[in-house]
Amino acid sequence: MPTHQRTFPGDPEELRTARSWTRAALHGHPHSDDAALIVTELGTNALMHTASGETAGTFRVTLTITELITVIAVTDSGSAKTAPEIQRPSGNATHGRGLGIVASLADNVMIRGDDSGRTITAELRVPTSPMNPSPCYTRPGGQRC
Repeated sequence: MPTHQRTFPGDPEELRTARSWTRAALHGHPHSDDAALIVTELGTNALMHTASGETAGTFRVTLTITELITVIAVTDSGSAKTAPEIQRPSGNATHGRGLGIVASLADNVMIRGDDSGRTITAELRVPTSPMNPSPCYTRPGGQRC
């Protein structure tokens, strides 16, 4: 089960790097775009709501990939100003949609940790059926089927 992990500096400019890194790690995988969006949303939440967004802050992204599931985990630096929750913002609100977007894309979302640091994990399952038993996708270094 391939696992990719990288820690990013707590700078909003690093969200683009995290998104690009995720797409590269999942190159050709059916969930690469959804995973990149999830990393962007969870990374943004870490930067806005925890010590990850402070000068020496960081956030860590872990991707675990199998033929049937992709697990995306984003860990913040702690000192949360708020507890993560899915919100229902008004139509003109400028924030509050991130975790809701993640929950709508993912098959499962888990939140673990406390004010010293939280990991939010999103699972994306690859649909299978008897007619289409398992996916085949290209990964860096070769094809995986």
